[in-house]
Amino acid sequence: MFLEALGSALLGLALAWAAVHRLPDRLPARGVVLTAGSLGAVFGALVTHGALGPGHGLATLFGAVAIATVLLSLLIRPASRRLRRSAAA
Repeated sequence: MFLEALGSALLGLALAWAAVHRLPDRLPARGVVLTAGSLGAVFGALVTHGALGPGHGLATLFGAVAIATVLLSLLIRPASRRLRRSAAA
C-alpha cells in the first residue's frame, strides 16, 4: 500500500505539473495546483484500493490518476472574463 500511495502521489504531481505548464493563465497559484494534484491522487488511490482490495496495483494507480484529473479540472477558470449579454435584453 505504501508503494501505491507513493506512486500515486508522484503521478498526481506529474499530472499537476503538466497542467501548470499547459494552462498557466487559467489555474490558481502553482503551489495550490501541485498540492491538489498530489493529494487528489493519494485520495484516489485510497478510495480505489478500498473498493478493489489488495492485489490491484495498476487499477489503483488508474483510479488515482482519474481522481486527480477530476480535482484538477475543478480548479480551471474560464478563459475570458467578458460579460455575455442575451439578445433579448
